[in-house]
Amino acid sequence: MKAFELRQLSDAELIKRIQEEEESLANLHFQKVINQLENPMKLKLIRKDIARMKTVLRERQLKLSATPQPVTTEQEKKV
Repeated sequence: MKAFELRQLSDAELIKRIQEEEESLANLHFQKVINQLENPMKLKLIRKDIARMKTVLRERQLKLSATPQPVTTEQEKKV
């Protein structure tokens, strides 16, 4: 999934997708161990998708923390 598509999802949807992808990654690792994995490149693709989703979530967290907080009247009185 592309980053611009991920940015259109809500935080809750992204977290849910990350959990689903991590479960499928675990299943693929299990298939790899028992030599039933058909496409080994899927491991790499899923890892990158998870990283992409986590990056979008982190960008949102940083954007929220970077917004300036409004000055309250109590803080104005102290200045």
